[in-house]
Amino acid sequence: MPPLAVALAYDGLCTFEFGVAVEVFGLPRPELGPGWYRFAVAALDSGPLRAMGGIRIEADGGLDLLDQADVIVIPGWRGAREPVPVQLTEALRRADVRGTRILSICSGAFVLAAAGLLTGRRATTHWRYATTLGELYPDIRVVPDVLYVDEGNILTSAGSAAGIDLCLHLVRRDFGPEAANSVARRLVVQPHREGGQAQFIEAPVPIAREGARLGPLLDHLRETLAEDHSLSSMASRAGMSLRTFLRRFQALTGTTPGEWLTTERLNRARDLLERGTLQVEEVATLAGFGSAATLRHHFRQRLGISPATYRAHFRRDPAPVPGTSDRGAAVADHAPVLNR
Repeated sequence: MPPLAVALAYDGLCTFEFGVAVEVFGLPRPELGPGWYRFAVAALDSGPLRAMGGIRIEADGGLDLLDQADVIVIPGWRGAREPVPVQLTEALRRADVRGTRILSICSGAFVLAAAGLLTGRRATTHWRYATTLGELYPDIRVVPDVLYVDEGNILTSAGSAAGIDLCLHLVRRDFGPEAANSVARRLVVQPHREGGQAQFIEAPVPIAREGARLGPLLDHLRETLAEDHSLSSMASRAGMSLRTFLRRFQALTGTTPGEWLTTERLNRARDLLERGTLQVEEVATLAGFGSAATLRHHFRQRLGISPATYRAHFRRDPAPVPGTSDRGAAVADHAPVLNR
């Protein structure tokens, strides 16, 4: 059976975060084959549930659905200091024992914390709540400035939109980069953002003139990662002075051109390693690193493992079955390292 993803619903439900779970796991995707996730909504409270914005939710069942789930999504919570019902924390502990993947979006981390699932682990939440999470649960290693943290079967994300990144990350783990890219295209979002990326940037929504100049440049860079790109050539292509280019690139992406290129090249190298049998030297050339030594350096620095080890753990079989293969175990073993 395809894996069952269950989203929690509760009175006062966070609408956007819940919508992320529905959008990623709940929509039929025939283009990805018959193994795609099944989806259900589990109600914490009885009766029609009120969501933010006046929406009412009718669930598929109660908390017993969590006992059947392969993936559980906690889409936010009523408040950082709002108590979490015992029946919910007990259901989540049972799921954790079974190895169920449990994701929290934004303030949903407080639900996992109340269940004791984050004790001794790294976790994140919205930057506004990070200090409170650390104060209420000092045994959690709160990481306040990242998009998401993968601790194997327990995964936490920052503010609302970071929940999209986390859900796509899980899709990538389960079905590979091509499936994650397909879902991202339908969502019209960036296919993959590293969990360690900063939560907020100076200008998350570029003004029109920046989109007109830097948008085509970023597309060009992604299409030509194997080529050399100097700061001066990128600034010239964007029609800006070097100083203006560096300032506006940072404001748009939250990072420097060099760091952005390295991240994109790592993503390309990971895709090639996962889906093919190319030699490491060939992967390095196609991804734009130039040499296997440079590729190995960046893999060690960013991911904590070598390209060969990454391929051994993450290479996809022709017909992977999410959550049931040795590859899934390997992901859980190495996920804390890969998302530092």
